[in-house]
This record gives sequence, C-alpha cells and structure tokens, in this order.
Amino acid sequence: MTARIERRRLGCAIALAIFFGAAGVLHIALPQPFLRITPGWVPEPERVIFLTGLCEIAGAIGLLAPRARRYAGAGLSLYAICVFPANIKHAYDTLSGDPSLWQWVYHAMRLPLQPVIVWLALFAGNVVGPPFRKV
Repeated sequence: MTARIERRRLGCAIALAIFFGAAGVLHIALPQPFLRITPGWVPEPERVIFLTGLCEIAGAIGLLAPRARRYAGAGLSLYAICVFPANIKHAYDTLSGDPSLWQWVYHAMRLPLQPVIVWLALFAGNVVGPPFRKV
C-alpha cells in the first residue's frame, strides 16, 4: 500500500511540476492574460505577475527535488489559495457579459477545482496523506 501511495505522490509531483512550470513560463513570457484577471487591489500588477511566475517555476523545480518537495508542495498550495481571487475575478468578468456555453463550463469546472489543486500540492509534497484510506 505504501509503495502505491508513493508512486501516486510522485506522479502528482511530476504532473504538478509540468503544470506549474508551464504556467510560470507563461506568466513571464505572456503576462497580458494574467494582468487582465488580476484584481484592481493588487499593487504593481506587472511585478506581481512576474514574481508569481518565478514562484511557480521554483515550486515546479522543488517538486522534482526530493529534499525540497515538502516545502514546494506547501508553497504551491499557499500560492493556489492566494491566486483564487484572480480566478473569481476572471469568472465574474467572463460570465457577467454574454458568455458562451463553453465559458460557463470552463468556470463551473475551474473554480471548484482550486481546492483540489491545493490538496494535490500538499499530497505531492508529502504534507498530507491520501484522503480515503481504509482505517
């Protein structure tokens, strides 16, 4: 059972490293879409978007380094919590206009997925265990 959990944990770490690494590169290379969804109360949004990109890249690298994995998992879970207001703003801005069915579907799936991303980062970092273990 433990070996299977560890394989799943490693699989989550690799998948999240790819996801966060790609997102980090996009934050730095193409900041405009992220600037559009940044809430107005965020100071110096260009700098914040750049720094969040660096954080995502550092977290992705940390997930791939066994000695840093726990810190990276905890950091990326906090990051996912901190960017949730941008996800809400993105949904609000999109859905308050004349949204397509696909935009509704995207946001209906995306917003509830954020807590899952938080948990996956914690699980990948070996901060928490599997959710439905037999006792």
